[in-house]
Amino acid sequence: MNMTHSFTPQPTDDGSFTFYSPEFEEAFHSDYGAKQEAIYKFVKPCLLAEKAGRQSTITLLDICYGLGYNSAAAIATIWAANPHCFIELIALESDLRVPQAAIAQGLLTTKFPTILTILQQFARTQQVKTQNINAFLMINDARVSIQNLRQQHLKADAIFLDPFSPPKCPQLWTVEFMQQVAACLKPDGRLATYSCASAVRSALAETGLYFGSSIAMGRKTPGTVASWRSDEIPPLSGREREHLQTVAATPYRDRTLEATATTIKQQRRTEQKQSDREPTRAWKKRWHKR
Repeated sequence: MNMTHSFTPQPTDDGSFTFYSPEFEEAFHSDYGAKQEAIYKFVKPCLLAEKAGRQSTITLLDICYGLGYNSAAAIATIWAANPHCFIELIALESDLRVPQAAIAQGLLTTKFPTILTILQQFARTQQVKTQNINAFLMINDARVSIQNLRQQHLKADAIFLDPFSPPKCPQLWTVEFMQQVAACLKPDGRLATYSCASAVRSALAETGLYFGSSIAMGRKTPGTVASWRSDEIPPLSGREREHLQTVAATPYRDRTLEATATTIKQQRRTEQKQSDREPTRAWKKRWHKR
């Protein structure tokens, strides 16, 4: 049986397509648009066009490669700004069927025609090496892959963090996982994610990264961009700062980097019950009045 056809394309508002994951009970992208989300939640917050204009090499770490939109948008943006920029791409994914299905069903064909050959080879062989790019697709639990990359002293200019939502995939939003990810970020690099959940931001805070909000595109909530440099990150609003003091900001934890999603969520609920943080409903009520 051809497993690539176990994923059914779903249209999004910008004309691109995504998949729905029965395992996580979520779509891979927001309804606003898979390509637009890649650009405005990941590529632009990481300033890739600007970096390409002044650097001869850019190193990318794409966590949860999925259908490939984020990496594809990054490659296209970098080469549009500087056709001679060399790209080092390391992509992490647990299910090879997803990028292979995206290619097999032609989901990236019209959106990224100039780099389609690279994307096709990447899904087929998990490696691409040309004069302008050296790319690897690592198929494994991202918690295992990130520890290997840290041991190899990877330092990325940009990190895309794009797992399924924290309630569905808490194991890739924990303090311990974030610490491994942060260790792979260059001193002047940027990390971007679509999530603005206070639990996610609390985990980032425990790594020592500074963070702020990225632009909200087609959604009520923004994403998050993080860096080791506080001067390059937009400040949080008062509402966002206060949210980080509530019970909702209790981060997910996975000290062994091997716990199940169920265990991680149970441990967080226990910590929340023991917390003296402000109840989230009180914060909501206070800001609803303003």
